[in-house]
Amino acid sequence: MVNNYRSGNVPKPMETLKNSLEKNVMIDVKGNRTYSGVLAGYDIYMNLVLKNVTETIREENHGTFNMMLLRGDNIIFVSPSGGE
Repeated sequence: MVNNYRSGNVPKPMETLKNSLEKNVMIDVKGNRTYSGVLAGYDIYMNLVLKNVTETIREENHGTFNMMLLRGDNIIFVSPSGGE
């Protein structure tokens, strides 16, 4: 088994965001909120712009939005979607 950290194959955060542009992502933020949508943009502070967003609070759907800006300091994790 190869240790990816030693072999240098671990993608950098900004590289991962760049590769996720115009793809579905799932974002977990403070306050037990999750947002799923298409990553439309980002900046160096990890502020994210999502399109076609679904908001989930405590595993309950709370609506959809055409576009949303998520402030980087509220983000806990970003998960790029594997299936499209």
